[in-house]
Amino acid sequence: MWGDIKSVRLLYFKGFLFLLTGLLSGAGILFATGDALWRRALLLGICIWAWQRWYYFLFYVIEKYADPGYKFAGVGSFLTYLWKRRKGGASFKNG
Repeated sequence: MWGDIKSVRLLYFKGFLFLLTGLLSGAGILFATGDALWRRALLLGICIWAWQRWYYFLFYVIEKYADPGYKFAGVGSFLTYLWKRRKGGASFKNG
């Protein structure tokens, strides 16, 4: 069908979209008005799905596809990894 994503930039963009989806659906749960239980349940399902996909992206996708030299040790480890890559001026591979 589609095949694997080869561009590292596109992989990071996809991870960012999971993060954004989790944040927006979580905000939708917090700020939803009315008694639409089905709407909150749907947003909760989307929120859980997005966060678990983002977490999978952090520890598996980056380690196996984007940067085999990176070893995941938690979300803080990932944020430090991103900060060092930005500060060092290193560009993403294959993209």
